[in-house]
Amino acid sequence: MPINILMPALSPTMEKGNLARWLKKEGDKVKSGDVLAEIETDKATMEVEAIDEGVLAKIVVAEGTQDVAVNQLIAIIASEGEDVKAVAASGGAPAKAEVAPTAPAAAAAAAPAAAALVASAAPAAKANGAGRIASSPLARRLAKEAGLDLSAISGTGPHGRIVERDVKAAQAGGGAKAPAAQGAKPSAPAMARGMSDETIKKLYEPGSFEEIPHDSMRKVIASRLVEAKQTIPHFYLTVDCNLDALLAAREAINAAAPKNKDKQPAYKISVNDFVIKAMALALQRVPDANVTYTENTMLKHKHSDIAVAVSIPGGLITPVVRKAETKGLAAISTEMKDLATRARARKLQPQEYQGGSSAVSNLGMFGIKNFSAVINPPHASILAVGAGEQRVIVEKGQMKIANMMSVTLSTDHRAVDGALGAELISAFKELIENPVSMLV
Repeated sequence: MPINILMPALSPTMEKGNLARWLKKEGDKVKSGDVLAEIETDKATMEVEAIDEGVLAKIVVAEGTQDVAVNQLIAIIASEGEDVKAVAASGGAPAKAEVAPTAPAAAAAAAPAAAALVASAAPAAKANGAGRIASSPLARRLAKEAGLDLSAISGTGPHGRIVERDVKAAQAGGGAKAPAAQGAKPSAPAMARGMSDETIKKLYEPGSFEEIPHDSMRKVIASRLVEAKQTIPHFYLTVDCNLDALLAAREAINAAAPKNKDKQPAYKISVNDFVIKAMALALQRVPDANVTYTENTMLKHKHSDIAVAVSIPGGLITPVVRKAETKGLAAISTEMKDLATRARARKLQPQEYQGGSSAVSNLGMFGIKNFSAVINPPHASILAVGAGEQRVIVEKGQMKIANMMSVTLSTDHRAVDGALGAELISAFKELIENPVSMLV
């Protein structure tokens, strides 16, 4: 029986991905465990592995195709003894569906839809009657914002699927408008954007700019930032922390680090490692702030899973240090170096950057003194860390020079109100200014 290879769900929230490249070509023999293709999501590049043996009879979705929906047919494998040409010609007739086991929970959630997908995998672009029109999520959104009727648009994607370029072509060519609903209001994205792409481009001299299409990561970042600012009531609290004791402790700890076989220190603690540890312990000291707001409940977390913003080409990602309150500074330092390195190579697994109970964003290395970070849903808080610098302060009525660092806590006021947020940032300040308390 032919085996249909479907676009896997690499995380519980994934709806689509880009088929970066095929590592096998039509006619190649494959066995269980062979890597067939690489899939790009907004955060990482993942591999699709074969589960059964056979011959790759047909590649349905070409490499380089963007916005391939989860559970869409991407290839067909002919089982041992089957006629490869006949299987390729079948175009994905009812068969066994193979979904890569990269994200078990997501794949299990997607399984009920697999049978329906296989049954509808024939190359018909649009369903008959009241059926659903084959189109990508992005295409549907763009059509809705532009007021275009999808049924009047010809699809050029796999199996005639309507994709982004088809909607833009229809919009440029004056495609058929969808009937306007009585009293309908503009969609939130359209209202937020204000002006269309074409209107904005007309404001600039032709040829004075280069158009760079948004990649998946930039689209997701934009969407989540709009979601965060429109749906989360942000509240901000700022304190100044004295770093003198911390810097002295850091110097002593690093000086005492054992040497490895290459005679290099086994670890090198950074100020950010102290910040992660202090935030984790502060959430344990103020457990009512270690929460996530949902529509009907408050999720009160038992551990402090701290997400840390890491800049990568094209955007940023927030790998999570799990149970950070239980880990020593050396362990946090080693883990963060590994997570940051793999994040920049887009090699993180979804479970390594999803979830978390709070987050830290540090721009101190860029000389930024003070800033307010946007909360990353579903977190209820994020700590923005500025640069450490020498300042003149007053202590016991006397002026002195101290190494100071400004931090700003952004909280979701639905979950962490002003007084609770003040408790949390005060606990953080106490830990940072008394770093020995983090070591016991």
